[in-house]
Amino acid sequence: MRNSLAHGRRAALRAVAWQAAATLLVALPFLVQGVDRALAALVGGGIVTAAGLLAALVALRGEVAPAGIALGRLLAGLVLKWLLVAVALIVALAALQLPGLPLLTGVVVAMLALVLVHSIKQ
Repeated sequence: MRNSLAHGRRAALRAVAWQAAATLLVALPFLVQGVDRALAALVGGGIVTAAGLLAALVALRGEVAPAGIALGRLLAGLVLKWLLVAVALIVALAALQLPGLPLLTGVVVAMLALVLVHSIKQ
């Protein structure tokens, strides 16, 4: 059965692994410009990766559920993900004063990695 919860969990873990790898790869060029810029790229991509993992855990927890409950879990995971991303970006920019461009580059690359991994047929 291709639409099982186990398949969804494996797909979510695969997406997280791709996002983490893409985040590490985007941080390397920023290392030449300084450790703070590489750290900002890592934080940006790490925020999206961690939030995606949290959303997957919320959406795919428990057993098979009726459609309404499954949709509710999915929406709750997405709302939680984007709230976490927004709050973490504000903290990274305002409180930690990380450079903005590397931070946002890490965010964008992690999101593009998610699109890429979901476009590859498994």
